[in-house]
Amino acid sequence: MYAQPPPNMTTSTDHHAPTLGVRLLLLGATGAVGGEVLRLALQHPQVQQVVAPTRRALAAHPKLVNPVTDFAHAEQALAGVPVDAVVCALGTTIKQAGSQAAFAAVDRDLPVALGREARRLGARSMALNSSLGASATGNFYLRTKHQAEEGLRQLGFDNYTVVRPSLIEAQRTDNRPGERVGLWVSNLLGPLVPKRYRPVPASAIAHTLLQAALQGTPGERVVESENITSG
Repeated sequence: MYAQPPPNMTTSTDHHAPTLGVRLLLLGATGAVGGEVLRLALQHPQVQQVVAPTRRALAAHPKLVNPVTDFAHAEQALAGVPVDAVVCALGTTIKQAGSQAAFAAVDRDLPVALGREARRLGARSMALNSSLGASATGNFYLRTKHQAEEGLRQLGFDNYTVVRPSLIEAQRTDNRPGERVGLWVSNLLGPLVPKRYRPVPASAIAHTLLQAALQGTPGERVVESENITSG
């Protein structure tokens, strides 16, 4: 946690007045994990303001700034609002995106572009929701996740955390048959599945991401799936 408030804190109505809280940029607020981060952040006493750009409007809240955007331009998507910390929970599937190129645009290019703009707006802390097994030598999905990790790392956040969950256990509005099958098999086998590969509740991932973004300890860290907790 920040021992002292980061510099240049603002309120939702005055971008120059100091406050005692963190201005959090949340990317992916309409997804399973991002929705949980939003819920937790709006309740968190350390969070002064949540900036959550989305394609469709969110429910209004006194702490929420919600630019509605098509994400065509990073500077417009973030509306120039200063931020201190970032949680990125953006993500799709290749099937939903329609092609590998479209998938990479959402899961790699967009997080890096928005992360770069967040750095320009003052962000010092970054927490990314990635994937178990992300690596330069994995399949296309895992390589893309690794490339997103590396792209954000190169932006030079003081505090950078990568969270790599296994299957995400959540009530989804979109259709992900592969994920459903994986969850069914994991639940069937139960304790026989090594902890690293067991499903992780979206709420636990969200808690881990938010805590990582709010902490002020400099450095880089990776939280593997078996170490994701809800507190």
